[in-house]
Amino acid sequence: MKRPRIVIVGAGFAGYRAARALSRHARQRAEVTLLNATDYFLYLPLLPQVSAGILEPRRVTVSLAGTLRDVRLVLGVADGVDLDGRAVHYTDPEGRTGSLGYDRLVLAVGSVNKLLPVPGAAEYAHGFRGLPEALYLRDHVTRQLELAAAEDDPRAAAARCTFVVAGAGYTGTEVAAHMQRSTADLARGRALPDGVRPRWLLLDIAPRVLPELDEHLSRTADRVLRQRGVEVRMGTSVQEATHDGVRLTDGEFVETRTLVWCVGVRPDPLVADVGRPLERGRLIVDPYLQVPGQPEVFACGDAAAVPDLEHPGSLTPMTAQHAWRQGAVAADNVAASLGAGERRAYRHRDLGFVVDLGGTRAAADPLGIPLSGLLAGAVTRGYHLAAMPGNRVRVAADWLLDTVLPPQAVQLGLVRSWSVPLDTASPELARVPGGPDTHTAGHPAPGPVRRTERPAEGDS
Repeated sequence: MKRPRIVIVGAGFAGYRAARALSRHARQRAEVTLLNATDYFLYLPLLPQVSAGILEPRRVTVSLAGTLRDVRLVLGVADGVDLDGRAVHYTDPEGRTGSLGYDRLVLAVGSVNKLLPVPGAAEYAHGFRGLPEALYLRDHVTRQLELAAAEDDPRAAAARCTFVVAGAGYTGTEVAAHMQRSTADLARGRALPDGVRPRWLLLDIAPRVLPELDEHLSRTADRVLRQRGVEVRMGTSVQEATHDGVRLTDGEFVETRTLVWCVGVRPDPLVADVGRPLERGRLIVDPYLQVPGQPEVFACGDAAAVPDLEHPGSLTPMTAQHAWRQGAVAADNVAASLGAGERRAYRHRDLGFVVDLGGTRAAADPLGIPLSGLLAGAVTRGYHLAAMPGNRVRVAADWLLDTVLPPQAVQLGLVRSWSVPLDTASPELARVPGGPDTHTAGHPAPGPVRRTERPAEGDS
């Protein structure tokens, strides 16, 4: 008898967890196939530490082939889902197209950078959702400091040493905190013009940083950032971005060569192409993570509008904590639909959050207990080590080396600015000249590639 085919699309927190669980549940009972653009799971919470030079890039990745037994890995970007034909169409890294038939489908495609109608943002801003963007930011910031040291004009040097982060949510706050420390260290080894020092601005239209989290976390993060000299500007955002700087909503023009876009995320465009009802851009599912009218289709993570049974009438937020646990429930329910075990509704209470602010500073509220200072730092790093599905020893070793060795201040030049456009549906992939276009899944190809830095300025 032919075994049923289970296809999982996406290997983020939800997809990876579902694949790992199904590799156990469905062993010898079903064929499990995982379609993903890369051959690794990315532990996103530690990505700011890659940009800051604390962790090597591979430390925040976990091999899919090495950790998912009895799961077939197919490299590619999903182009569309044929619900009637029960097939997922995709394009592989070499531009070839293919399709995967399924009896059960788990959509866990995650999210991409949220776009806003801000003039110039698509041309001059870069997001922070994948390794290519993190590596680019590291190189770009290092390059700006090196170019600033060679400037004769103090005003031009100051513009290169000014860095703007739009969005004071979880990602933006951690990026600003880690990169401020990083640039302060890098500046000590460079002869910058008199009076020029790295300057960081963190902007958000919200009334406080980390507006979606507990006020204790917000106050702690705000205090640490301001103590370090980060200009935290609430109620303010970017009105326009240009090559020479950004105009803020309060009318001020800030001369800068760096705009990091952390204003939020939106579901992967593939979700809208499925052709099923959406809620806030996410695929509507029932408490068992099944798509109504399509009992063979499950969705979880940022792609799914999951009812929050702890708060009736609302949806679970788009967080890694929920995605990880939804992946496990989706796996259980897929297995149950094939006769293995019983299905269960998704129900979960937040266990608290941790915010790494660099060095020994952090904010945390595990189980609702507010922490700050050294204890919060220890809890935060302990949490990440426990949550990572691999590389724990390597991560801990990098943290130890970072405390005793000076930073390595070099730019590798591996990712160019046009390789990481803001308006991409595949932030995990760097755009390659002449390669297959991974701009959007199931959407028209983009126009000419836009460059956001002049070659004369050392575009790597």
